[in-house]
Amino acid sequence: MKQMLRMAALACFFPLTLAAQQTTVASPANDYAIAVAWQQHSGEFRALSFQAFNFARLSLVNRLTSADPAKKNCVIVDIDETVLDNSPFQGHEIQKGISYNLKDWGEWTSLGAADTIPGALSFLKFAADKQVETFYISNRTAAEHAGTLKNLQRLGFPNADEAHLLLNTATSDKEPRRQIVLKDYNILLLCGDNLSDFSNAFYREGKDTREQVDAAWQEFGNHFIVLPNPMYGDWEKILYKGSGLTEEERSAQRVQGLKGYEIK
Repeated sequence: MKQMLRMAALACFFPLTLAAQQTTVASPANDYAIAVAWQQHSGEFRALSFQAFNFARLSLVNRLTSADPAKKNCVIVDIDETVLDNSPFQGHEIQKGISYNLKDWGEWTSLGAADTIPGALSFLKFAADKQVETFYISNRTAAEHAGTLKNLQRLGFPNADEAHLLLNTATSDKEPRRQIVLKDYNILLLCGDNLSDFSNAFYREGKDTREQVDAAWQEFGNHFIVLPNPMYGDWEKILYKGSGLTEEERSAQRVQGLKGYEIK
């Protein structure tokens, strides 16, 4: 009798467990879970971030020796996944079963609660000690201005003020904003997690930019400092065919875009 009751209980339990597992696996947002987990928990993410900013220190010192003395010196940094870590936002979205919601993003940035990317703050303080200013060029919008400044100032980032924060007010192309800075400053370094943070040559919506990267290979680690970001970026756009895709369709196309091999 006990055995029969045990079997009946298991019969009821397993379908519920299987349904829960299937629900989790079927959620397209879960495609991003391993990337967010890697950024939040791996020593490798921290090591790569420190490595990037260690290169930045060496390059900054080197580039100062040949800077135009008639201009002031600066570095340009992106904000998201370059100096501020937004992985808690990404984790929040995945736990909701979605990959991104604009309203949620606005709520997150208004909190000013993001932590620093490892090595970012110490590098920019190092630059400030050498009279090198920092400009923050980000595609956050004007609506996020107050929360962004609050976040940078709370963490003690240098030059976190109105004059040095250039947000997206007209176009996601950052080149016009870089040109504004270039009028009065030597731009010694550019730091970012997305190729369009460095040059207009990489500003290609939905286009494979690997050829442009190969052509500019000497700039990386020298003039361009790249931070690791497996969670999102322009690179993902080349995987998708069509507009107005659902999360499920995007998920399917990500799998279809993977390289594999065949055994002949």
